[in-house]
Amino acid sequence: MNYGTIKKYDIANGLGVRTTLFVSGCTNHCPGCFQKETWDFDYGKPYTEKTEQDILDSLDHEYIDGLTLLGGEPFEFSNQEALIRLLRKVKERFPTKSIWCYTGFVLDQDLLLGGKRHGPYTEEMLSYLNVLVDGPFQEERKNIMLKFRGSENQRIIDVPASLAKQEIVLLEDLM
Repeated sequence: MNYGTIKKYDIANGLGVRTTLFVSGCTNHCPGCFQKETWDFDYGKPYTEKTEQDILDSLDHEYIDGLTLLGGEPFEFSNQEALIRLLRKVKERFPTKSIWCYTGFVLDQDLLLGGKRHGPYTEEMLSYLNVLVDGPFQEERKNIMLKFRGSENQRIIDVPASLAKQEIVLLEDLM
């Protein structure tokens, strides 16, 4: 897996101060995407053990609320395989820090069992997430007044509650 950048003091992609990893590779190709360069799976730098350690070190501060994954597309199959190792370590070392993930896929259509982006790591990956912002960016529904999302079709999902209830539970106070 490659990545475009790591932001260590991000306040735009989730609640609080976060470390944010922008992965490379996306097959969604949403018109109007703000990160077109990340569509290329070879964009950026190789994700290495040193990269992973750098992310873990950046989370090891009281003032960092958690980790956010975006891209590109974290739920591309090749990215899931690399990210699952990071997520396991984050949850083990920092169980109280939240994990947010942005995806152009739709949780209940694409990521759950039977969906086009459900693979060997998807369920475990979802189990580590606190919040999932899902849905493709739709330029015709762009709204700069929205919190933590770019277009009105995108949802801010409480993942643990959704998995427990087997239905989508939105974080209404962020919508």
